[in-house]
Amino acid sequence: MRAPISIIIPTLDAADGLAETIPPLMEGLEAGLVRELILSDGGSRDATRAVADAAGAVWLSLPASRALRLRRGAEAAQGDWLLFLDPGMALSSGWSRDVAPALGSPGAYHFRLRFRGRGVLPQVAAGVANLRARLRLPQGEHGLLIDRATYDAVGGYPDQPLMEDIAIARTLGSRLSLLPVQAETCPRSYSRQGWLRRGTRNSLNLMRYLAGTDPGALRGAYRG
Repeated sequence: MRAPISIIIPTLDAADGLAETIPPLMEGLEAGLVRELILSDGGSRDATRAVADAAGAVWLSLPASRALRLRRGAEAAQGDWLLFLDPGMALSSGWSRDVAPALGSPGAYHFRLRFRGRGVLPQVAAGVANLRARLRLPQGEHGLLIDRATYDAVGGYPDQPLMEDIAIARTLGSRLSLLPVQAETCPRSYSRQGWLRRGTRNSLNLMRYLAGTDPGALRGAYRG
């Protein structure tokens, strides 16, 4: 029986992040769960390609939005299950053991987020994000494990400039569940902009999107 999971990572100058993400994935390969690793790249100028080659990953070059890179990765995947991860995410030890039972139940699953860092603010930011995820609004930092049939049934990630993770989560609705796996990520944008400033901005833009604001109008505010 062939391994069921294709792992898809959208990348852009992500060599440092991949160094954190790829090693924990090896246990899935050893457990016979991982069929392939696909990096869907948006035009990296750092060592991302070299890291991909060293890991034996499938390389896709698509200088386009993150949403289109996610879609292209899914189109190229050969697995019956798709696991979407962001660079910089590290799945907790034993993740393959916790994921394996879910593969017998078609649907969509996300993980529990944890930010690297000391102090209260990383814990608070992760807590807020995990609360949103429990309300079935997980974002890319929570990962997404979904079987191919369900992914195709909802039309995959929509082609939009921002909030594509929220959009697919809303379409999935009750088909989306939490798995007991922790996804630890490096909070580069939070550290650079400040925990309170970035967290508040993310929450406000999410509320604006849910209220009907066009994703294109949010792009500058989200990434500024």
